[in-house]
Amino acid sequence: MTQPLTLAEILAVLDDPRSVPDLQRYFLAVGDAAFTGGQFERLGDGGCRPAVANIVTAEDLIAVELLSVQVGPRRALDLLQGQLGRELAAELAKIPVDVELGAEEALPLIMEGGHADSAWRLLRNANDIGWVIAGKLLARKRPNLVPVYDGVVSCAFGTRTGFWEWLHCKLREERGVLAQRLRALHTEADLPAAVSRLRVLDVVFWMRHRDAHGGDACPGLRLT
Repeated sequence: MTQPLTLAEILAVLDDPRSVPDLQRYFLAVGDAAFTGGQFERLGDGGCRPAVANIVTAEDLIAVELLSVQVGPRRALDLLQGQLGRELAAELAKIPVDVELGAEEALPLIMEGGHADSAWRLLRNANDIGWVIAGKLLARKRPNLVPVYDGVVSCAFGTRTGFWEWLHCKLREERGVLAQRLRALHTEADLPAAVSRLRVLDVVFWMRHRDAHGGDACPGLRLT
């Protein structure tokens, strides 16, 4: 199995001259050149604004579709007006909106049995959702805490399960140099304020690996 990237390798990818143009193409391009995912966090003024922070809305479900996945119609109704939505709302109410991955108070939320972990498992175990959609929906509701994560990004990082805790630790290594670098990239690319540092990381690696990704047999991101 491919070993997860080291902090130095992650920083090398971020420092590559392609990173800023890739971020600008993803988030700032318009018309036919635009990536629909560039509107994920901005659609309807975001999914974590106070009025809707603890409930799933139709805008949230559309936002998830902008990342090329879709909640089935029956499960969508369950999230909007059924038991699944009520159970998820109860977990979301226990997850502060302003806690950032890498902060000390984030770990109890993301570790096994924490409220973010419980919310993810609740969604993952529902029919028509699964682990990718579960993560993307939670990333819409808690963008500073939960990263967008799919097969391409998993392959690029060389990670599998336990990604949240792995990334949390990386954000704390060497006095938070990764978080500093992500904030610098955000500024350099002149991204909208709604774009979190976690999305900066996700998009850099997704853009770098998406064309070369070869599915389950893919050896991972080439660093040269």
